[in-house]
Amino acid sequence: MSTSKKSAAAPSVQLPVLEGEEAWTPEEVAEQREELQDELNRIERRIAEREADLEALLKGGSDGAGRDPADVGSSNFERDQELSIAQNAREMAEQLRVAIHLFDTGEYGLCEVCGQPIGKARLQVFPRATLCVTCKQREERR
Repeated sequence: MSTSKKSAAAPSVQLPVLEGEEAWTPEEVAEQREELQDELNRIERRIAEREADLEALLKGGSDGAGRDPADVGSSNFERDQELSIAQNAREMAEQLRVAIHLFDTGEYGLCEVCGQPIGKARLQVFPRATLCVTCKQREERR
């Protein structure tokens, strides 16, 4: 048996699957957990960059005195767009934190509404998913 870091670090977690799906291998489980953490790290860096951009915009003179109205409008639009992007990134980071918490508590891969498996294929494409396809569709119709 190999004693590589990857296999030694592989969690002994068994993630749920839908009927007909192949079970998660220990390597896939480790990759899934690593993907969640890597994505959270990327998003947290993006949030820090957006907040720095936003701070620069706000320090760039927001009073509008003596400035062309078009410039003021453009600055306001840019500021609002940066706020929106930063908020979306914070929401994604929170979704990732929840997914990591669920992973670490053994509840990852179960739908938070119906309790059924979300599905291996769905989680591999969208690792921060907390709803199965059926419950997600139901939520989107509301």
